[in-house]
Amino acid sequence: MIMSRKNSNGQLPDTAKVETLLANVSEDLNRHFYYTLGRDKNVESRLYLYHALALTIRDRLVAKCRKTNEQRDKQSTRKAAYISLEFLMGRALGNAILNLDLEDDVKKALEQYSAELECVSSAEHDAGLGNGGLGRLAACFLDSCASLALPVVGYGIRYEYGMFNQSIENGYQVEHPDNWLREGHPWELSAPEQSKRVKFFGHVESYVDKHGRTHRAWVNTQDVLAVPYDVPIPGYKNDIVNTLRLWKAEATDEFNLREFNEGSYSDAVAQKNLAEQISMVLYPNDSSENGKELRLRQQYFLTSSSLQDIIDDWVTENDENFDDFAKFHVFQLNDTHPSIAVAELMRLLIDEYEIEWDKAWEITSSTMAYTNHTLLPEALERWSVPLFERLLPRLLEIIYEINARFLAQVAIHWPGDVAKQRELSLIEEGDVPQIRMAYLAIVGSFSVNGVAALHTELLKSGLFNTFYQLWPEKFNNKTNGVTPRRWLAHCNPDLKSLITDYIGDEWIADFSKIKDLRRYYDDKQFQTKWFEVKKANKDKLVALVKTQCGVEFDSDMMFDVQVKRIHEYKRQLLNILHVIHLYIQICKGETKNLTPRCVLIGGKAAPGYYMAKQIIKLINNVAEVINKDERAKPYLRVAFIPNYNVTAMETICPATDLSEQISTAGKEASGTGNMKFMMNGAITIGTLDGANIEILENVGSDNFFLFGAKAEETSAIKSSYNPQKVIQDSEHLSAVFKLLESGHFNLFEPNIFDDIINAVKCPSDPWLTAHDFDSYCEAQSNAARAYQDKTHWTQMSILNTAASGKFSSDRTISQYSEEIWQIEPDLKQIKDKEQMEKQHA
Repeated sequence: MIMSRKNSNGQLPDTAKVETLLANVSEDLNRHFYYTLGRDKNVESRLYLYHALALTIRDRLVAKCRKTNEQRDKQSTRKAAYISLEFLMGRALGNAILNLDLEDDVKKALEQYSAELECVSSAEHDAGLGNGGLGRLAACFLDSCASLALPVVGYGIRYEYGMFNQSIENGYQVEHPDNWLREGHPWELSAPEQSKRVKFFGHVESYVDKHGRTHRAWVNTQDVLAVPYDVPIPGYKNDIVNTLRLWKAEATDEFNLREFNEGSYSDAVAQKNLAEQISMVLYPNDSSENGKELRLRQQYFLTSSSLQDIIDDWVTENDENFDDFAKFHVFQLNDTHPSIAVAELMRLLIDEYEIEWDKAWEITSSTMAYTNHTLLPEALERWSVPLFERLLPRLLEIIYEINARFLAQVAIHWPGDVAKQRELSLIEEGDVPQIRMAYLAIVGSFSVNGVAALHTELLKSGLFNTFYQLWPEKFNNKTNGVTPRRWLAHCNPDLKSLITDYIGDEWIADFSKIKDLRRYYDDKQFQTKWFEVKKANKDKLVALVKTQCGVEFDSDMMFDVQVKRIHEYKRQLLNILHVIHLYIQICKGETKNLTPRCVLIGGKAAPGYYMAKQIIKLINNVAEVINKDERAKPYLRVAFIPNYNVTAMETICPATDLSEQISTAGKEASGTGNMKFMMNGAITIGTLDGANIEILENVGSDNFFLFGAKAEETSAIKSSYNPQKVIQDSEHLSAVFKLLESGHFNLFEPNIFDDIINAVKCPSDPWLTAHDFDSYCEAQSNAARAYQDKTHWTQMSILNTAASGKFSSDRTISQYSEEIWQIEPDLKQIKDKEQMEKQHA
C-alpha cells in the first residue's frame, strides 16, 4: 500500500511527530482552503470547503494508516484480502469524523467559515463503486475490519461511472451517467509506480527450460495497466486505519502517434479506449456479447492486479520462496465475480515462478475462501468457452486441468457414476459449453460460506448439495451484519445521543451491549424521548420526499418503507398490489379503522431488466392516481424516491416505522436493509426468508409481522399452483386485479401493464405473488392496528433496536476472522493507545 512504502533512505517518518503537527484541525483546514486549493473567503461554493476539510481529515488518516502498516510489517502478521467487484461506500466525510472522534474539533473549525458540517458534507458525491446489498456489505465489512484492528485490505475497481443516476420520467426509470469523480475524490492517493500489467487475448506456446521441463507461455497479449488508488478506512477510535485499494485501467501506451499523424485519429486511440473501458462503468449491460466480454474483462482485471500486488510484496520480502505464502495470506472472494482468482493464482505461481502444479494447488486451495450471495441459479456466473478461449486462453487451459483433476476425485468418490461427473464438472456441456464459475470457486477454496442460516442450509441441501456431500467440512455460515457506526451512530445522531444517555457509549464499539436498552422499553420518560426522536427523523424524511418526489408526507402517519434493488423476487409488486387494496377500501368508504400511512418505495432496476422497470412504472402510476385523489389524502400517500443510494438511506432508515422485507421465501440470501431498519427501531413485516428468520428469533414474534409461505412449502405449492383460482377465491385480490385490469392506473396508456398482470396469473410464477397476497394483507392489518397504540408501537420499536446486537458486522467479521481467516487483531497498537489515554487522564 502507498501509505506503508518506505522513503528513499529506507526509513519511515516519525509518525508521532507527524501526528503532533496535525493536532490543530482549524489550522489545517485554513491551510488546505487557502493554499492547497487557492481559495479565499469570498468563495461561496461549499465544494471547496468540503475538499479542504476532506484533505484535513485525510492527512490524519494517512498518518494513522502509515503507523498501522508499520506495526504490521514489524510483526509479520497474517493478512486477509477482501476481493469484491463492488464497494458501496457512500459518503466518507461524516463517517471518518465519527471514527476519528473529531466532531467537536471539526465543528469549531467550521465556525470560522459560518458553516455547518451537514451542509459541507452535502457537497460530497456518493462513491459510485457498488450497486446494492453486496457492495454495501463489503463497505460495512471494511469498517468492521478496521474497528476490530484486523489486518485486512480491500481490493476493488475504481469505476469512473457508478451504477447510474436514476430519474423518473412519465413514471419510467431513465438512466443517466453517474460521473461521481467529476469534481475529484480527495480521499484517494494514487500510486502509479505500483501499477500492474494485466494480460488479455494472445495465445499460448510451449517451451522447455534448461532443466528439460516443459512450460506454457502466454504470448502476444494485449496488456492493460492497472493503476492503484488507495482509500484509507478508519477504525472506530482505535488509531487503526486500513486500506481499500482500487484499480484503474489504463493503456500501456497513450496512443499511436504515427497513426494519429497520418490522420487515423480513431485507430490511434482505439487501444487506449479499449483499455479504459474496463474501469469505466460498474456493471455494463451484459445482454450483448460485447457486454459479456467487458464483464469478464473487469473480473479478470480485478483479480489479476490484486493477486499480482500481493505476490509482488511477498517476493520483495521473501525472494521467490513461496513455502510460507499460505501461512500469511488468505483471499476472501465476495460472491462469484472474483472466482477466476483460483485459476489466476495458479497461473502466476506456475508460469511466473515455475512452481510445480501440486505445490501451486496446495497454496491456492488453502488460501482461497468463497462467499456465496445468491440462491438464484441464473445469478451464478457462467462464461462461454469460446469467449474464455479468445480473451483468456491460458486461464482456460488451467481451468481444464483443474477440472480434469477434480473429476478424477469425483470418480473415486462415486465410482462409475458418469452422471455425477457431468453434474459437478466445471464445464457445463451444451451447444456452447459454459464454465461454471461458482463451481471453480468451490473446488479451489478451503471454505464456502452462506450469509444467513437458512441460506446456508439451502446451499447445502439444494444448490450445492453434491459438493456438500463431497466436502461437508468446507461449508459454513456467516450471517451478514451492518456496521452500527454508520447505520445508527452516524445516520441517527439524536438516537445515538439518547441511547448513550441511558446505557453509555460502549455500544458503538461493542454492539452486543445494545441489549441493555431492553431495561427501558417500559420506561414512560424513555418512551417519550424515543418517540420524539422518531418524529424528528420523520420530519427530515418528509422534507426529502417533498424535494425529491413532490409528494407531501405527514409525519403523524405510519411510514411504510421498501427501499432496495428492484427485482421480482424482492416483490415490490406485492407491496403495490396491497397499496391498491388500501386505495379500494378508501374509495368504498371503508375508512373507519384505517390507519393513515405513507408508503415509500425506492430502488434501481438493472437497465436490461424489463419486468423490473415495468414494476417501477406501475408504482409511479399508482402513486400519481392516489396522490391526486382527495379522498385518499387523509389516509394514504405514495411516493417512489428516485436515485436511491446510501446517502438517501441515511435519512430514510431512521424515519421508518414499518420495514418491508417481503421476498419470496428461499430467494433472499440474507438482506442487510432489514438489519439497518431494525437497528433504528423499525418493525419488520416479512417472510421467513434470509436473515428475517434470525431477526424474528432475536426480537420475538410479538415484535415482528410475519406472513407468507415457508421456503420448505414452496415446492409443494408450485406443483399445483393455480394463481387465477387464488385470485378468484380472494375477495381483496380479485378486486385489485379488477381495478388494475380496467386500466384505472393507465387510462391513456392502454395495455402497458399486461405483462405484469399475466406474470402474476401464470401458473409458473416463481415468486408466488398471488399465493402470499391475503397473508400479506392480514399482516399489514395487524401492523396498522398495532400502530394505533403509540405506546405499544414505541415499545416494539425500542425492543427491535435492543435485539439488533447480533446484526452488527463486527460480529460477522469476528467469525470470519476466527473461523475462516485465522488472523489476529493489532493488539499492540490498541494497547499503546489505551496506555496513552490512561496517562492523559
